[in-house]
Amino acid sequence: MDTQLIIDTLHTFANKPTIKQSIIDALYTFAHKRPQLEFGNYGDVSAYRSESRAITKDLHHARRLLRVLEIYNQITADDIIRASEHAFSGRLSINVTNDGLVSIDYCTGQYFPTEYRKAVAAICASTLWTFYRNECGYATGERIRQAAKRDFNSTSIVRNYFN
Repeated sequence: MDTQLIIDTLHTFANKPTIKQSIIDALYTFAHKRPQLEFGNYGDVSAYRSESRAITKDLHHARRLLRVLEIYNQITADDIIRASEHAFSGRLSINVTNDGLVSIDYCTGQYFPTEYRKAVAAICASTLWTFYRNECGYATGERIRQAAKRDFNSTSIVRNYFN
């Protein structure tokens, strides 16, 4: 067999993203969408900026939770998809085609800008909760919260998503 063909095949295989990574990339992209806040929905500038800061904090939480999903190799694409079916009332759907293309569908509850990033974070947290319980053997909620606090070094994420 031609050496160049082997190298090209290995290069193609090594650079092909896994379904799990494609899902995580799609969730990153979805979380990074601009919130499209409408200034007219707020009474004054301070209320608008306060909401904007909270939405940005949700983005930071979603990024950190997604990063931990990436790190744990034991977490699979199916684990993330299963979590999306019940986390955040199942309003964020992850669809994977036979070709491996991933799409995200979101059904807004009340106001899209304030909730779509929380939905991403909630799916990640639900996936991690199941992972900590099933794969790490943490039987109680307290042990799971301790593991999450260790992984994130953030009481804010634990308080908001691991209740």
